[in-house]
Amino acid sequence: MARTIERITVVGGAGRIGLPIGLALAQAGFEVTLYDINEDALAAIGRGEVPFREEGAEELLRRTLPTGRLGLSSDAASVRDADAVVSVIGTPVDEHLNPKLIPFMEAMDGILGRLRDDQLLILRSTVSPGTCTRLQDHIRQSGRRIHLAFCPERIVEGRALEEIPRLPQIVSGYTSEAVAGARFVFEKLGPEIVELTPEEAELSKLFVNVWRYLKFAVANQFYMIADEFGLDFDRILHSIRHHYPRGQDLPQPGFAAGPCLFKDTMQLAAACPTGFQLGHAAMLVNEGLPDHLVRRLAARFDLRGMTVGILGMAFKAESDDTRESLSFKLRKLLLLRGARVLCADPNVADPSFLPPEAVVEQADLLIVGAPHAAFRALDTKGKPVVDIWNLYGRGRQA
Repeated sequence: MARTIERITVVGGAGRIGLPIGLALAQAGFEVTLYDINEDALAAIGRGEVPFREEGAEELLRRTLPTGRLGLSSDAASVRDADAVVSVIGTPVDEHLNPKLIPFMEAMDGILGRLRDDQLLILRSTVSPGTCTRLQDHIRQSGRRIHLAFCPERIVEGRALEEIPRLPQIVSGYTSEAVAGARFVFEKLGPEIVELTPEEAELSKLFVNVWRYLKFAVANQFYMIADEFGLDFDRILHSIRHHYPRGQDLPQPGFAAGPCLFKDTMQLAAACPTGFQLGHAAMLVNEGLPDHLVRRLAARFDLRGMTVGILGMAFKAESDDTRESLSFKLRKLLLLRGARVLCADPNVADPSFLPPEAVVEQADLLIVGAPHAAFRALDTKGKPVVDIWNLYGRGRQA
């Protein structure tokens, strides 16, 4: 099977994970079809426009489209013509922070119903532990002969095209044909293949994201402790890191959010039969940081009637993705305290947001929600700034 893989369909190909992997595969010489139900996004891609921020994607897209190696489709039947199908559908979590397996399986059924026997199906997005085996059992019980592989993406959103060819690719599968086919595909992209069982691959992806979430929680907890003591956390952080090898991996504090780290921590917690106290503690710390900031501000300012400006509503710097951004939680908490809240983010298209200069002009107090580089040159006019990221190098508290 590995010798015959020439055509690949990416399910969810117009999204933040699907488009970069599709472009990378096309650049590697495969004939790629981006299948997505978002016809507006497909139309934009067809015009050479990337519907989200991804470093280098628009230039690569415009170079790739004329080659004919990148097709676009909103027809689910496009998966049938492929030698391999890469799905970027993952398992979300519900309002109780448990994995939503039924929508995932329903989506997979929609794909399986259109596949031919002996096709390769590669799952690329993060899934809850045991999900791959559950899908494999479902395939076997249906009498289908589909070769299932799990090869989790490992990129940082916004820099996928930079990282895909640089990072080792994890490959796993339930048949020798699945592993061989996945190896053939990803050897074209990455410098090294790491082969695991599907169960190991599921945990490998989750452990990495959860480890990052835990480290951010430690930094945020340390910051809150120092802040409660009225001490400058940056002086303490500098002493920990300065020429001291065992302190180098302590990150700076800041909003730990977005569509992956929190969700994956909760997916691991839901799957762990003995509980995952560290994960729940990290959630309480990271999700509690906006409340800490507002509580500390309320002790110093009469927030009722004040105009507070939030600079940055994306979940991280240089991103246009607002999913699970804690800046929105911060806004809600400020509103509950009676403040008038204005928001600015040059990377996010939202008609309710104002230009950063207008927010500065009207605000009594500013809070940096996402440390976009564009804000560094912003004249804050001497107004108090709560800068949890220390973007301006003047300390984190107003």
